[in-house]
Amino acid sequence: MTGTGRSAERPGLLRRVRYRLRLAAAWAADYAYVARWQVQGFLFRLDPAPYLEPAGGQAPRLPVVLIPGVYENWQFLRPLAAALAERGHPVHTVNSLGYNRGRVDRMARLVEAYLDSAGLQDAVIVAHSKGGLIGKQVLLGPKGHRIRHLVAINTPFSGSPYARLFFLPSIRAFSPRNALLRSLQASLDANSRITSIYAGFDPHIPGGSRLDGARNIQLEAMGHFRPVGDPEVHRLVAEVLENQGAPGSAQSRP
Repeated sequence: MTGTGRSAERPGLLRRVRYRLRLAAAWAADYAYVARWQVQGFLFRLDPAPYLEPAGGQAPRLPVVLIPGVYENWQFLRPLAAALAERGHPVHTVNSLGYNRGRVDRMARLVEAYLDSAGLQDAVIVAHSKGGLIGKQVLLGPKGHRIRHLVAINTPFSGSPYARLFFLPSIRAFSPRNALLRSLQASLDANSRITSIYAGFDPHIPGGSRLDGARNIQLEAMGHFRPVGDPEVHRLVAEVLENQGAPGSAQSRP
């Protein structure tokens, strides 16, 4: 009996080991991805203006406003910018966000100022991580009428337990106990205008990014950063935008 029990345990142990190795590989690939794009963003300061002119010969499509995550500038979302501009969407970047280190509510005010200065209506916010929290703050604020929809990729709507382990206020702000985060979480009115796309395994948000009342799309892909460059994510974001209709049309719901 003892020998039989040990034999039965081995396949289960091997599965657990393989799964943990798979998670470790995904984590390593995730950090390699973010390191490459952060270095590129630092060394090559590109002009985002070309993304305001989408590929020619297409009918006008909804404008997109990109909001990166914490310690990311707009260039980290360049794969998304290129994919959406290629599909005919004018893509706007809010350069005043810099590397997005400020409080969510303060960063939201910068986005609101940009919406006013650019005269945007019927815009869709496409955001990564912290950017999704900023996007929801904008939806709930005085300029929310300018935004048709928010597409959030790997956003910690419920926070991350790891945030409490950091001393930096910009990271600790993602603690589930953070007052501003809890206030955003309790505000359900805007959730029907949000699509949350999130990885099957996110090393930074172990609880996932599911949001009650929103359209939730869980990916097979793993990682917190790599999904930004995933063509499947680009396709899903473009599909959400298509479902929102054309500029000036009645707003559709997810």
